[in-house]
Amino acid sequence: MAGLIATEGADMPAPELPYNQDAMVAALLTANPNAVVVLKSSAPMILPWIDAAETVIEVWNQGAEDGHVVPELLWGVVNPSGKVPTTYARRAEDLMHHGDPVRYPGTDEGEGYPKMRYTEQLLVGYRWFQEKGIKPLFPFGYGLSYTTFEVSDAAATGSPGAGEPLVVTATVTNTGDREGAEVVQVYLEVPVEGQPPKRLVGFQKVTVTPGASEQVSITVDPAATNHPFGVWDYVANDFVVRPGNYTVYLGTSSEDTPFTFPVRV
Repeated sequence: MAGLIATEGADMPAPELPYNQDAMVAALLTANPNAVVVLKSSAPMILPWIDAAETVIEVWNQGAEDGHVVPELLWGVVNPSGKVPTTYARRAEDLMHHGDPVRYPGTDEGEGYPKMRYTEQLLVGYRWFQEKGIKPLFPFGYGLSYTTFEVSDAAATGSPGAGEPLVVTATVTNTGDREGAEVVQVYLEVPVEGQPPKRLVGFQKVTVTPGASEQVSITVDPAATNHPFGVWDYVANDFVVRPGNYTVYLGTSSEDTPFTFPVRV
């Protein structure tokens, strides 16, 4: 097990495990290549030993239930079915703040203290990696379990250009021998300059027994308060939907979206 004690009000000095734990993990994996690495890192880390690890379980910060959660995952009492809500970079050079002190840790602009500027604008998280064409170690929305799934029969219906919700459907089949859950995710490419390649606009988690199939239906409403089709207009001081040819993506992570549908708005 490796990790750190999470805190608020202070940044980590680097996106890596403290106290030389990377060397510890690497040594343990050399001694036993079948060792399972349990991370309690509270944030995505650079994992230099990852290629030597057969299995990695990220449990984040479990608090008082840590003693129950980790053993139940390791012994298979519970099938891990989570997805990472962050992006794991393969190397520090791939992160958006690397070599750019304006973004982090900030620069002194004459006021006597460092000030950070968010010059990446909308390119946060997985959006940065996709815009720059950088392949992450583990993409946003990624996660394995003790079973396997197949997504099929994907379809998209509705007319967002007429104000109707877009309804994306698919079939999820459990192709393994354990009950588990899969998270089907819908992303949208907005044809407006300055927008990232994809934005997450909907998802649904479904539990499926071995050999069975379940239907998922994800509604993306243009009138929703998260403005899935909208972009900010400084003149209108509001989110607006621009006309154009949009692309809908469906899959199981930000990088695994094999199903695409053109939508005219």
